[in-house]
Amino acid sequence: MNTEQYRIKTGQKVSLQEMPTGKEEGIDKKEVVDKLMPANLQAMAGLQEKLYAENRYALLVVLQAMDAAGKDGAIKHVMSGLNPQGVQVVSFKQPSSEELDHDYLWRIGRALPRRGEIGIFNRSHYEEVIVTRVHNLVENQQIPQELIGRDIWQDRYRQMNDFEQYLTENGTRVVKIYLHVSREEQRQRLLDRINEPDKNWKFSSGDVKERKYWAQYMNAYEEMMEHTSTQHAPWYCVPADNKWYARYVVSQIVLEQLQVINPRYPELAEAERAVLAECRLLLESDGAGE
Repeated sequence: MNTEQYRIKTGQKVSLQEMPTGKEEGIDKKEVVDKLMPANLQAMAGLQEKLYAENRYALLVVLQAMDAAGKDGAIKHVMSGLNPQGVQVVSFKQPSSEELDHDYLWRIGRALPRRGEIGIFNRSHYEEVIVTRVHNLVENQQIPQELIGRDIWQDRYRQMNDFEQYLTENGTRVVKIYLHVSREEQRQRLLDRINEPDKNWKFSSGDVKERKYWAQYMNAYEEMMEHTSTQHAPWYCVPADNKWYARYVVSQIVLEQLQVINPRYPELAEAERAVLAECRLLLESDGAGE
């Protein structure tokens, strides 16, 4: 799996219409589900344990997508083999009144993973240049009017890049994933939520209404990725029409990020080793005396 084909290069012009939403040719579903995916999950679990033990770095995975693109499923299947003690999933919904009384990054900072943890954002600060932009919600926020101008989105791109650079320089590696689902596939998934009783709870009429703004959303996502995919915090545009394939690609991306961090079990100092040796002798002699 060459994940570089899905990485948005710094300064790259993005056209989502030209990017694939379906699986890569030649990829066998059975091999992925039965062999490749389990191998990735096992490798991730081993690296997560070292990350937790070392307690120096953190990994932040940002997931963004249109409705029904499979964010929840990706989180469930990709993170299923990890130790829950070292994983934190945060879903960002419409800001509360308290959150609106602060800058838009305030609630993000409060939800960041601690050292040794993997944090997963289901939606994120990028909603502030996607939904907020498409529906012009910034006009209703408690922002000084003189700060709301035609350059506010460029300002926010810069702020987000600076914020992620800051995180990187303080030990939190950031990777951002956009699950790229086609309009037709989204339509079918929304219909499934209506037609299948056990999926009714997932359905929201608001998701259907948002489809009217599909072109505006695509434009917003394209510009956002063009301006905020950096070397230290890249965007990956992952094909999402085939759920099993999207989950496999996401697992590969997360695995590669953990491999770059390359966490290691902490080495004990000489004095601590001496204590271990002494404790070993005590335990061994205690067992021999029973």
